[in-house]
Amino acid sequence: MTQNIGVKIKDLRETAGISPEEFAERAAVTTQQLEMIETGKALPSLAVVSRIVRVLGIRIGTLLDGMENTGPIVTRANERKAAVSFSNHDSGPRENLDFYSLAEGKTDRHMEPFVVRVEKSAPPEEIHLSQHEGEEFLYILDGELTLVYGKETYVLKRGDSIYYDSIVPHYLSSTASEGARILAVLYNPF
Repeated sequence: MTQNIGVKIKDLRETAGISPEEFAERAAVTTQQLEMIETGKALPSLAVVSRIVRVLGIRIGTLLDGMENTGPIVTRANERKAAVSFSNHDSGPRENLDFYSLAEGKTDRHMEPFVVRVEKSAPPEEIHLSQHEGEEFLYILDGELTLVYGKETYVLKRGDSIYYDSIVPHYLSSTASEGARILAVLYNPF
């Protein structure tokens, strides 16, 4: 089961007193995209989420869980919450990325650690590259991951890692029969 963040985006936008039109303009999305995201008919890409949290003045983690804890956070393997899915496109149907937070509830965190399940997916005819502020570190736990990064393509296998600037257009996929499972640590400057 995936968590719908659209309702939370709408609640935070309304609490901030920002009209849908103004919010869409500031987040660089159309009002139709915003409405589809807020009603759960489309999932935003990580790039769109990055712009949305910047407009709201919050961290990505606040949007994903919103709980407050200033002490250390322990995430037990058998107690992980449901995944949050993101699209590989600016907004569209669910794609192939499920994010499991490893720091849910930590207040004022500067990094976002996730275990990400990348489902097997055929290479798209047209790749929609994502780009957003920040940096990403990926470590392949299982399977095989393909990362298109700018004009380069990297194939990463179990035990491989890569660290890159998120502002460079990028796209994650897996054509391995089992997909891939990765540790992803995202840093998005606030």
